[in-house]
Amino acid sequence: QVQLVESGGGSVQVGGSLRLSCAISTSIYGTYIAWFRQAPRKEREGIACIKPRGNTGYSDSAKGRFTISQDKSKNTLYLQMNSLNVEDTAIYYCAAGGTARYEWSDKFGYNFWGQGTQVTVSS
Repeated sequence: QVQLVESGGGSVQVGGSLRLSCAISTSIYGTYIAWFRQAPRKEREGIACIKPRGNTGYSDSAKGRFTISQDKSKNTLYLQMNSLNVEDTAIYYCAAGGTARYEWSDKFGYNFWGQGTQVTVSS
């Protein structure tokens, strides 16, 4: 069973930055790995992914502000978030095990999830 543990969430002011980390218990080469978020009363949405060949995908809200990366030697996924705004407030989840059968941003395409880390952006 693959386990994912997020860290790095917290409170930040508008315009600030945070870097989230996701420690993955085992190698998951060949699958999609991604960051999702869920704000109160909203659906969980995909915001960034790394595809099996190493190319990345971003949601429109994340493009230009967020950067997804991974350290394969540490089995760790990262999300660097810059220029944060109030609308970025959410619980952020990492996900793994996705396949090309689904759109990368489709939460139903992922088999493994972390417990989430809260990000709160205040003005």
